[in-house]
Amino acid sequence: MAVDADLDVVYLKSEIKRTYAEVSEQPGKDFVFPTGRGWAEDLDYPPALLERVPDSAVESFAGVANPFSLGRLEPGERVLDIGCGAGTDTLVAAQMVGPGGSVTAIDMTPEMLAKARVAATEMGATNVTFVESEAERLPSPDGSFDVVISNGVIDLIPDKDAVFSEIYRVLAPGGRIQIADVSIQQPVSEEGRRNIDLWTG
Repeated sequence: MAVDADLDVVYLKSEIKRTYAEVSEQPGKDFVFPTGRGWAEDLDYPPALLERVPDSAVESFAGVANPFSLGRLEPGERVLDIGCGAGTDTLVAAQMVGPGGSVTAIDMTPEMLAKARVAATEMGATNVTFVESEAERLPSPDGSFDVVISNGVIDLIPDKDAVFSEIYRVLAPGGRIQIADVSIQQPVSEEGRRNIDLWTG
């Protein structure tokens, strides 16, 4: 999908960062999307694994569904979490893959990454690495991962072709994707595609 020439991508990304910085710093605020531990529980995350994720991460959970409903990760797998936010999915994945596996988590919002790093330390997750990056330019070599997960992030990115091209590039042969996201069934008008509020909420 080509990026709309009239869309100010730099401004869009700054607004997305602003919105998710607020989710990180003001987790109790009412947003147009659900957040927090209760929401993750409603999405049927594995209770025993979710329980171990510190409140400091889960209070800012803003996913749209449960990527692990597509299949459990296996011990020893190498996982990439695109748009990790405060780290809920990352830390659930870290438990699934165990000490022989690894999770690389990327996000473009520094406030979310800071929160995720604190939660990982609190949980004692030593098999996790957090990187500030954008999904359209993943900072990883070809074939680096067995699984790519993402939750409610790709819908925020204008250049979806670039994202999926990068996912394909970094997946090892036989690798898989487990993505939870929002999709629409009807075309969006030109005016709608330029509306920053529709992208960020």
